[in-house]
Amino acid sequence: MERHVEAQPEGPAQAPAYDVLVVGSANADLTVRVERRPGAGETVLGTDLVESAGGKGANQAAAAARLGGRTALLARVGGDAFGELLLDAQRAAGTDTTPVIVDETARTGTAMIIVSPDGDNSIVVSPGANAALTPADVAAAKDVIAASAVVSLQLEIPMESVRAAAAAAEDAGTRVVLNPSPAPEAALAPELLSVADPLVVNEHEARQLSALTDGTPGEWARALREKGARSVVVTLGGEGALVLDGAGVNDIPGVRVKAVDTTGAGDAFTGALATRLARGDALPDAARFAVRVGAAAVTKPGAQPSYPTLDELNALSGA
Repeated sequence: MERHVEAQPEGPAQAPAYDVLVVGSANADLTVRVERRPGAGETVLGTDLVESAGGKGANQAAAAARLGGRTALLARVGGDAFGELLLDAQRAAGTDTTPVIVDETARTGTAMIIVSPDGDNSIVVSPGANAALTPADVAAAKDVIAASAVVSLQLEIPMESVRAAAAAAEDAGTRVVLNPSPAPEAALAPELLSVADPLVVNEHEARQLSALTDGTPGEWARALREKGARSVVVTLGGEGALVLDGAGVNDIPGVRVKAVDTTGAGDAFTGALATRLARGDALPDAARFAVRVGAAAVTKPGAQPSYPTLDELNALSGA
């Protein structure tokens, strides 16, 4: 049995206009902090388990909404307590959850996260309801896609659904931000690369998808653009980002902060980037803003709970 999240009674009858529509995953994050990561066959003690809202799609939607972007999320969750947790978190961030599908027979996706003292993390994802987001679900949301300035996509839902969303956005003239994470074992489909504007990858994903193991970020970006991406952003953690588009290469410097937890920082970056692109920023300017948001996110524990509002971001930067 399935149901869509109930729309607000005062909402308009026609599909609303959004800055960002995120089509992707929603997971409950189960996080434990450890003094060191266990080796094979080893048990270590950690802190108390912390349950919070996550998933790459839901993270990007929350990041965009908290920054003031008119944001909606198309995802699937289970009819369980974790599903309610995720919906409540999206509503608190300001995301329109009307497109979300609640599958009463499925379990909500979960992510088991281990965080080490330096803030780095290891994550194992159980897809749950995310694996049931279908091309038919995407087709049913075609009016929402057409009414959005940007559609943000990742790869924690079935690949055929990602392709369907990319094709629907292309048909509607909606800009696509594609974050191919987790990176596929095989090459990214040409029809996905050809609509990515930008393709947002971290260093690991850039190396894998460009097939240039020993290259530089600039070489990875050029290789990915030659493979078909309209533009490319390579995120470099604390070092900032590299942007490649039709105007050339831009190196975006990082923002120095003390990292507490890097979980979801890349999603904060992508959500911020999509929001500024929807508002009309040039790609380098949007990436410069997104670097600030990603840096702010690592200064607090968790994924969505660490994402700043625009006022919080300006306070952090002394603006």
